[in-house]
Order: sequence, then structure tokens, then C-alpha cells
Amino acid sequence: MPRPGGVLEVSVNQRMLWIGSAAFPLENLTRVEATKLKPQRGATFLSFLKWLALTAVVYVVVDASSGSDAQDGESGNPVFVVFLIGLAIYFIKELLEPAKPILAVETAGGSVAVVTLPTVEELRTIAGQIVHAINHPEAEFTAYVNELNNYNGPVFNQNGGQNTGIRL
Repeated sequence: MPRPGGVLEVSVNQRMLWIGSAAFPLENLTRVEATKLKPQRGATFLSFLKWLALTAVVYVVVDASSGSDAQDGESGNPVFVVFLIGLAIYFIKELLEPAKPILAVETAGGSVAVVTLPTVEELRTIAGQIVHAINHPEAEFTAYVNELNNYNGPVFNQNGGQNTGIRL
């Protein structure tokens, strides 16, 4: 369970890997990988185009229904201009988003737990401790993971066969 102050506990004891309140038997782990998750820039661009097209359609419908006789060169509705500026700022922010370091723990049942930290090296250390615990039944360890302060929210993500969980 996440601790107060945005701290998440990752520990191995009694042949179980605990990530927050989720428990995974060490024998069921099929993959432990520390890597960087690259942003999906193509999907971001397609989303931007979708919102841009939707904004254009709404603008045309509102303009046509208002019956205004606006001439070329006259300024449009300021609400749409503000929305377009906000959309452009969001798009640029998403495109400039760096790759995010993650530790992915996958089980034979298809569920995945994801933990994030500021650097891949810290995550590799935890991955090494997990692998060591798999090979040495007497091994135990605990690591506290501070929550990242970003718009993606939690540092823990779990999804299984049919659900998609929260995307990082």
C-alpha cells in the first residue's frame, strides 16, 4: 500500500514481491526489466489533428448557426482562439516530453506492474535485487520509491489480461 507522502514500498519477503499492496509470487515472474518508456509521439500527433478537426467543425457550425456576416480578415470568436492556443501548447509539451524510466515486472499470468524513478540506474538496482531474490530463497529486501511529481500521477501501474490499467 502506498505510504503517506507519496512513497511506495517495493519489497521481497516470504517468496513474494510486494509492490505497494499488490503481491506477486517470485516463481510466477517472467520478466523484470528496467528501461526507458518512450512517449508515443505519433499517437500524440494524431490526437492533436483529431482535436484540431473537431475544433474546426465546431467553429464552422457555431459560426453558421449564429448567422454572422463576418468578412474575411475579421477576428473570430476569442473562445476558439484561446482553445487553439491551449491545444498548441499542450501538443508542444507532449512532443517535448522525455523518455520515462520504468521498472516493468511481468508475471506468467499476463499482469504487469510498473514502477518509476528518476533514473534507470536506480531501477536496475531494484531489478537486480528482485532477480537475486528469485535465485536465493533466503533473500529479502525493501526499497522505498518516491512518487514522481508529474501529471501522470501514480508510480504504480498494474494491468492484467482484459483490463488496461493506467497508462504511463
